[in-house]
Amino acid sequence: MIIRAGLDADTAHYIRLIGDAWAEFPGVVFDVDAELPELRHLASWFEGQGGRVWLADGPDGVPLGMVGVRPHGSDQAWEICRMYVDKAARGTGVAHRLLDQAEAHAREQGAERLILWTDTRFMGAHKFYEKRGFVRQGAIRILDDLSKSLEFRYAKPLSGLVVDILDAAAATSAELRLAEILTACVEDGAAIPFLPPMPKHEAQAYWRRTSSEVAAGDRILLAAWYEGQITGAVQLRLAMPPSQQHRAEIEMLLVHPQAQRLGIGRHLLGRAEQSAERLGRRLLTLQTRTGDKAEAAYRALGWVEGGRIPGYALDAAGGSHDGLFLYRQLPG
Repeated sequence: MIIRAGLDADTAHYIRLIGDAWAEFPGVVFDVDAELPELRHLASWFEGQGGRVWLADGPDGVPLGMVGVRPHGSDQAWEICRMYVDKAARGTGVAHRLLDQAEAHAREQGAERLILWTDTRFMGAHKFYEKRGFVRQGAIRILDDLSKSLEFRYAKPLSGLVVDILDAAAATSAELRLAEILTACVEDGAAIPFLPPMPKHEAQAYWRRTSSEVAAGDRILLAAWYEGQITGAVQLRLAMPPSQQHRAEIEMLLVHPQAQRLGIGRHLLGRAEQSAERLGRRLLTLQTRTGDKAEAAYRALGWVEGGRIPGYALDAAGGSHDGLFLYRQLPG
């Protein structure tokens, strides 16, 4: 497969790829001249907006997919658009290579984040974008087109290390990626209340429950992106008894094993503390196990031991570990 720059002369390929994809969904109307006249000169259309378009040619020279990217507004955001892959080529890596190309170009041009819009009916596309670190953001867009389309907005930071709070929609769209991180951390022996092997459905069910609590306002979920991919998360539990409304609990500080020692955990914890302080919570608590690799980091960041319980948690081999309780007082 070869990724190459799209040309105006590739009109027939653009029309075929988009038309075939839209034909998979009843009620989607594909009328080039009425709604997509730019397909007649797509390369020039993207270049006129400061962007680019690419095609992925298969071994026989027939394009298997396409993607475009262009600047969006004046806040260092770029938009992924016109991304379509032939049905027979899905799951073969074509989509990943196309998006890699578009992301690399946007990054080279100074983009700090990416956005995209995708039809609410394109469920397969949603899962792909979510796997690539995009999360739902903002309201659903209603288009005045022949298909009466509704579109989700997805976005993600593109470069460096960024920590953001996820609202209910973003949390739901991040569930698959967060399940991957949770499973990897469990297999790595993290000091969290799960034991390996962790079934995929169990990890996903955990994050579904978490998303529900985010929607209810009972907890805050923060995610960390590193170079465009979600690599960690932490939660701030807010649902406390009436006599403890001044405090919150740090829970499930996770960093994918392949992304550890990059300062991601420290940034997640710091942002969680800032969020708690803004909400007027003056006392934070957390639980871990003695001897865990995170213990030294907590202490170095100012967390104080409040007590320990012998034999509090078991590991996969049946060995017991003392539970360690830490706290941190915040200004306020």
